[in-house]
Amino acid sequence: MTGALQEIYDRLLARYGPQHWWPGETPFEVVVGAILTQNTSWANVERAISGLCAHSLLSPEAIQENCEQDLAVVIRACGYHNMKARRLKVFVDHLYRVHDGRLSHLLAMETDALRSELLSIWGIGEETADSIVLYAAGKPSFVVDAYTRRVFSRLGLCAPNEKYSPLRNTFMDNLATDTRLYNEYHALLVRHGKETCRKRLPRCQCCPLASLPCVSSGHESCS
Repeated sequence: MTGALQEIYDRLLARYGPQHWWPGETPFEVVVGAILTQNTSWANVERAISGLCAHSLLSPEAIQENCEQDLAVVIRACGYHNMKARRLKVFVDHLYRVHDGRLSHLLAMETDALRSELLSIWGIGEETADSIVLYAAGKPSFVVDAYTRRVFSRLGLCAPNEKYSPLRNTFMDNLATDTRLYNEYHALLVRHGKETCRKRLPRCQCCPLASLPCVSSGHESCS
């Protein structure tokens, strides 16, 4: 498995190049993006974050001081806006209750402890927690998402409905514990899933993994 993971990474990197992820200017913006991106596209998240910026709401202090209803109106573009407004409030409330409002204090925790604490917060699941650990804290925790599962199930390396933890462990157990590697690998899988290994009509003829066994082989060409 180690060799297969490395070969996939090398091919994706050769095709797409470095991705420079996560697209957030501050750790708190990364946290907000990780919460808002649940069940929506990144384009919608960007619109929601732009709205928060325009209303001076992109800070723990501002989110704490404003009610859920007002936040929900501003982030409407990201979908499920009422629920996500509540999740932002719950996260910030936890930050103030446990860390005196200091995100840097939370993110400075040891990797496993940080991940466990994030998972204890209502509304934060494994993918969101790992995104915060990896991209906001800069600590090695591999992020698994729908693109990861799609690519690897088509390659026969996991089941289409593989649960999160076993698939994450596949990466964690077979790759070097390296934040930059985890960052780049996840970003490359997202890029590949969006452009080539699409949910519908995958572009198999121009896939950099085309010579590997794949259940989707023979689909749409690159023309």
